[in-house]
Amino acid sequence: QVQLVESGGGLVQAGGSLRLSCAASGRSFSSYSMGWFRQAPGKEREFVVVISTSGGSTLYADSVKGRFTISRDNAKNTVYLQMSSLKPEDTAVYYCAARLRGYYRSTNEYPYWGQGTEVTVSS
Repeated sequence: QVQLVESGGGLVQAGGSLRLSCAASGRSFSSYSMGWFRQAPGKEREFVVVISTSGGSTLYADSVKGRFTISRDNAKNTVYLQMSSLKPEDTAVYYCAARLRGYYRSTNEYPYWGQGTEVTVSS
C-alpha cells in the first residue's frame, strides 16, 4: 500500500504559477504510476496528468497541456505538478493518486488517493 499527502495549494492570480507536491509513504514508490486529478466545485473529478513509474512517459489532459508539467523523484518518494499560466478555470481541489504500473485517465483505475490540496486562481 501507499499513503499520499499533497501540499502546495493556495491562492494565485491568473497567469501565475504554483507547484504542488505529493509525498508518498510506504514501500516501492517507484512501482507506482502517479496521477494528478482535480475536482472543481459542483463538478466531477477529472484527469489532469499521469506519469509512469520511471518518469519516462507522461499523459496530459488537453486542458493543461503546455501549461502544467508533472515530474517525480523516486529517491524522495515525491511527485510534483508545476502549474504555470494558471486560469480561473483551473480552480479546484487537486488530488494525487497512485496505481501499480500502467497509466490511465479514469479515476476508477487508481486505488490510492491523497486528501487533496486546494488551488484557487483569481481573475
